[in-house]
Amino acid sequence: MTVFAFYLFALCTIAGGLFTVISRNPVHSVLWLILAFLSSAGLFVLLGAEFVAMLLIIVYVGAVAVLFLFVVMMLDVDFAELKAEMAKYMPLALLIGVILLMQFAIAVGEWQSADAAMSLRAQVAPDDVHNTHALGVIIYDQYFLLFQLAGLILLVAMIGAIVLTLRHRTDIKRQDVVAQMMRDPAKAMELKDVKPGQGL
Repeated sequence: MTVFAFYLFALCTIAGGLFTVISRNPVHSVLWLILAFLSSAGLFVLLGAEFVAMLLIIVYVGAVAVLFLFVVMMLDVDFAELKAEMAKYMPLALLIGVILLMQFAIAVGEWQSADAAMSLRAQVAPDDVHNTHALGVIIYDQYFLLFQLAGLILLVAMIGAIVLTLRHRTDIKRQDVVAQMMRDPAKAMELKDVKPGQGL
């Protein structure tokens, strides 16, 4: 049953990734991407990494893929024009793809499993320790400083992106809350004595 589940999830992951790239409808591409994420989460469950599988579902399927779906459905993007622009770079993309496939073939061909791999893995996460607990010990104990520094780097990158893209436009009307609160009621309204038959 485990072997059958592995091949099922593996085929679904490959098919989802393939149809994400070749699908003509961008909404369908996002849905195929969600299938690839869910299938990858199933593979992580088979490997015994339930925590990583749940993170993949919560973060990527629940947030990133839904965000992609909303952006694709709400923005009026001319995908025909984008595909016409992409056609110019197709030879370069094919060359890069062939190089990557050759590198993958070389890596898989030279892959050798170490004899002590299972014993080393058992030392990192013994059978009586859950993998989530072992991951927490590694991140928040052994590599706590590096983990916090990585978070600070991401925070600085986010602030930098906001600062670089923030533009104060003068051609739009903005609400001034302080001016509204400090206004004089006597000057805020003016009464006009309009006589019959006359306008303002």
